[in-house]
Amino acid sequence: MEHPIKLTVNGQAWEGSVLPDLTLLRFVRETLALTGTKEGCGIGECGACTVLLDGRPVNACMVLAVEADGCALRTIEGEAKAGKLSRLQQAFVAHHAVQCGFCTPGVIMSAQALLERAPAPSDEAIVEAVAGNLCRCTGYASILKAVRSCTPHGRTGGER
Repeated sequence: MEHPIKLTVNGQAWEGSVLPDLTLLRFVRETLALTGTKEGCGIGECGACTVLLDGRPVNACMVLAVEADGCALRTIEGEAKAGKLSRLQQAFVAHHAVQCGFCTPGVIMSAQALLERAPAPSDEAIVEAVAGNLCRCTGYASILKAVRSCTPHGRTGGER
């Protein structure tokens, strides 16, 4: 039996019904057709499916869609505005923090959540924020530089 839910998706109200065992990942990709959120492992280990739920990064493969009832959901598609990449997305391009790109949406969402709660994080805080996002291509140095460039004066408190 389907359950009714209401939530805000990338700033837009959404109302409908979902099966009780539908993951937030499947909801985002199949119901909403927002395919920027990736499925990597399906068990909450890789972070490729990271989205923001009420501003907190969550592994969408580990959350049921019914749990998002009444919440604000942000996906990578919600970061660009009027066809223009967000500042953080632009920084990922500028600092070559995108290689194969599979993990990039999840990493950006994790980093964005950090920047929203701590606009000038230390390097250690950046590393901790993206620790749940596995990337096999970049080596993380370029990701750190990209995130750091979005802090005041383009650096973090932990930079030497």
